[in-house]
Amino acid sequence: MAQQNNESTPVNAAPKKKNFGFIIVLILLVGGGTWFGLTKYFHGLHHEETDDAQIEANISPVISKISGYVLEVKVKDNQYVNKGDTLMILDPRDLTVVLHQAEAALATAKSNLNASQASSAAASKNITSTQAAVATANAQIEVAKVNVQRTAQDLQRYENLIKDHSVTQQQYEQVLAAKQTAERQLQVLIDQKNQAAVQTGVVTSQSNAVSQQTGVASSVIKQREVDVETAKLNLSYTVITAPESGIVSKVPVQKGQFLQAGASVFSIVLSNDKWVVANFKETQYNKMVEGQKVIVHVDAIPNHDFEAKLSSFAPATGARFALLPPDNASGNFVKVVQRLPVKIEFTNKADSLIKKLRPGMNVFVDVHLD
Repeated sequence: MAQQNNESTPVNAAPKKKNFGFIIVLILLVGGGTWFGLTKYFHGLHHEETDDAQIEANISPVISKISGYVLEVKVKDNQYVNKGDTLMILDPRDLTVVLHQAEAALATAKSNLNASQASSAAASKNITSTQAAVATANAQIEVAKVNVQRTAQDLQRYENLIKDHSVTQQQYEQVLAAKQTAERQLQVLIDQKNQAAVQTGVVTSQSNAVSQQTGVASSVIKQREVDVETAKLNLSYTVITAPESGIVSKVPVQKGQFLQAGASVFSIVLSNDKWVVANFKETQYNKMVEGQKVIVHVDAIPNHDFEAKLSSFAPATGARFALLPPDNASGNFVKVVQRLPVKIEFTNKADSLIKKLRPGMNVFVDVHLD
């Protein structure tokens, strides 16, 4: 039995070799991780980064100012247009009729004004005529008064003479008749003067009424002129032009389609400027100031650095401008890190690749804090 046990036990067992490859890999991993961590740490002291950023640009909506049917569409999807280029034409026939009606109403108003002015001129002449009649009547009255006074003196003398039988009864009666005739003529002239004065008042009132009608006619002309200008303006709106130069978006309009006034038809992405809006966490906001250098990396254009600068900060976080902003007082409070929109402008305008950027593209932003 002892001999069997000795045979089963190895006499010269070889020692196990140590695995130095594992140790080397472990050292490399620890060293690499340490170097990576230190690099990120020191980089983070001088940089703030975010990939929550996009390209932005001015987008001008094309809006029809009037209602009407589309007569012709002059542009296609993604077409570049210059400011003032014709985009669409609406059917102008209805508005042309409205313009003709307004012009006819203006012509009628001008005719009414001419008639009122003619009536006013005639009334002025009538006033002058009646005033001349009053003046003539006054002069005749003065002459008649002198005649009455003279015949009264003659009658007084004849009364004394008839008492002495120096004149005949017939002569006395003739003088008396002359005095009575002079008095009646004076009264007739006074009545005529009063009638002329009344007529002057009537004509003056008529002239004032005509003058008021002339003023009303002038006001109507101004109103009709405004109607004509409005009709011309609306007719000009049948030609829809580009408000600015840029690239047209998708054009979902067809010939014969009815457009409502004020409805946005499509949009034009303006080509005059582009910028970046980056949404940084509020914890990154501390060391960021306006004017700091920014490097922008665009996902669509890899391996290219766009030079930019930090331009401005939004006055509030993005949540404040949401359709339903959060109200922490209305329920259970859960703290959520907010993000602040930051505007970043490109500084190298000579970079030809900026023209390839489109609004909505995702970008990575690196702000240099130093």
